[in-house]
Amino acid sequence: MNVLFLCTGNSCRSILGEATFNHLAPAGWKAMSAGSKPTGQVHPRSLALLAREGISIEGYVSKSWDNLPATPDIVITVCASAAGETCPAYLGPVLRTHWGVEDPAHATGTDEEIDAAFMTAYRILRARIEAFLALPLETLAQDKQKFKEELDRIGGLIPA
Repeated sequence: MNVLFLCTGNSCRSILGEATFNHLAPAGWKAMSAGSKPTGQVHPRSLALLAREGISIEGYVSKSWDNLPATPDIVITVCASAAGETCPAYLGPVLRTHWGVEDPAHATGTDEEIDAAFMTAYRILRARIEAFLALPLETLAQDKQKFKEELDRIGGLIPA
């Protein structure tokens, strides 16, 4: 099963989601990420955070959804639509869910405050990915509506 983490710039949140999912996923599950208007580079703070967390940063690049290496089965948008951000709509026969996360690339303040914004985005995504992977995936793969309901529920999880 292929999971696509999708946002606009593909420099922070979708990369954090892709790398974390691939770090935690069981065999047969693979994540990729893309943006509708990719920035062309992964944010250095995203890479530094992943490395600190012990997650491989090899091969992660900011890329367009026009150049996906595989067809996704599940698309998870991670844009913060509440912040007025326009979320791209993937138009394919896939299971779609929305896991809005504030974009740490727009964080301002001290280095510590900006790092904290990246850590918050990572913690939210990691908690949701762990909840996703704790689901009875084999069973849900046979019931797309129930799978979508579970993924939508997970999209509302905010770690303590």
